[in-house]
Amino acid sequence: MASPDWIREFQLRAKSLREGHSWRLEFDGNIVPNQPNPGWKKYIRNTSARFKCSECGRSWPSNWVTFIFHMRLADRNGTVKVRSLRQNCKNCYDAPMEEPSVSTDNIGILMENLMEKIRIKCYHEDLGEKNRPARSLDVQSPHEPSHCEACRLGICTRI
Repeated sequence: MASPDWIREFQLRAKSLREGHSWRLEFDGNIVPNQPNPGWKKYIRNTSARFKCSECGRSWPSNWVTFIFHMRLADRNGTVKVRSLRQNCKNCYDAPMEEPSVSTDNIGILMENLMEKIRIKCYHEDLGEKNRPARSLDVQSPHEPSHCEACRLGICTRI
């Protein structure tokens, strides 16, 4: 998941946070959703993305793809850890969980919303709640909790 699009969007937007502060984005598949380490703040957000089964090649869209962000500002250095929650193929027996593929537009929207949360949670700015919604995909089948890692962890907002 650590694509250049994610890093580029994050760095571009993080420049506007606070003069003299530096921020970095890390991908961490071991983040526990509702248990950030001491001093870290959490942010959980859904977006739309596509998945592709590595077993049979089937692909599917989902408008319920969960991302977990844990953030911390220590002195003038900020870190955001991100974990994507995966889905698996409903057609393959014992299919592996697959990483989502997020469009550049939705990465930008995620980063825009993340910057607002950093300003609220790390810089204590009062911005209110104004999360920009992701661009939805045309999804023909219903969300299937048994194939959703966020559902299995009990944090999916769809159920």
